Amino acid sequence: QVQLVESGGDLVQAGGSLRLSCAASGSITSIQAMAWYRQAPGKERERVATIPTVSGTSYIDSVKGRFTISRDTAKNTVYLQMNSLKPEDTALYFCNMLIDYRGYWGQGTQVTVSS
Repeated sequence: QVQLVESGGDLVQAGGSLRLSCAASGSITSIQAMAWYRQAPGKERERVATIPTVSGTSYIDSVKGRFTISRDTAKNTVYLQMNSLKPEDTALYFCNMLIDYRGYWGQGTQVTVSS
């Protein structure tokens, strides 16, 4: 059974930084893609950043230039470095991985940005 565990969420002031981590464990042969999503209260879940295992990254416009997604393949871990945080970044952040061609979600980590 595969499990994803996120960490790194916190309360931070606007302009601050946080680094989220998500580690996958269990029976894993290969990981095809990793991504971060977020869901703010009363809003739909949105994909924030994606890093496929082949090449390239993608971001939603609102975080471009501020967030960076990266991965450590050996550790089955994906990171999200978040800089210049804004109150509108406040949300529950989830990692998602395509592992052995099946999708898995973490439990979420809360990011709260105060103004």
